[in-house]
Amino acid sequence: MASDVRLCISAVHKGYGRRSVLRGVDLTVSAGVLVGVVGENGSGKSTLLRIAVGQLTPDRGTVRRFSALGYCPQQAVVNDTLTVAQHLRLFQVAYRLPRLDRAWELVELLGFGGERRTRAGELSGGTRQKLNLTLALMHDPPLLVLDEPYQGFDWDTHQRFWQLAGQLRGQGRSVVVVSHLLHDLKYFDTVHHLRDGRLHQEGAPR
Repeated sequence: MASDVRLCISAVHKGYGRRSVLRGVDLTVSAGVLVGVVGENGSGKSTLLRIAVGQLTPDRGTVRRFSALGYCPQQAVVNDTLTVAQHLRLFQVAYRLPRLDRAWELVELLGFGGERRTRAGELSGGTRQKLNLTLALMHDPPLLVLDEPYQGFDWDTHQRFWQLAGQLRGQGRSVVVVSHLLHDLKYFDTVHHLRDGRLHQEGAPR
């Protein structure tokens, strides 16, 4: 295995009852790449990402991760009773971070610095997703797995997200993004279409 590989998924199968969702998925993600995963609703994109980060166990096949990772699920996993600042402090302990400089930098970059003392339950859907993304990125992991991370973002924040993704890629991070927006495809180094339970590489838009 090459030393710059961050994630290797080999011949992964997953089904629910009699329904086969993944039928031999292969994906290798190297350092410094921005990888897109696209597909129809219900094609298994979120299932694949949950297997990639270890939340789900495949029925068959192997998943190997070679670095720490950050995972942004499609649905924000936040506590409605905690403020934005309390979420950051909670994850600071979980990630064993000495400081929150990077976290607050992300908060400002994503444009919700004015919500520091707001409880998550009072945030708009788009701002909850900004918090969700910040929690995935704040420990600056080498591998990022992001499931439609910009749901509910306005256009300006959507553009900021892609600028941030490009910066992370330039720093040698590996970024895997599930997207359903056709105009996003130009940002990726490679695009992989999940159909009929397998990934098909669509080429290199960049």
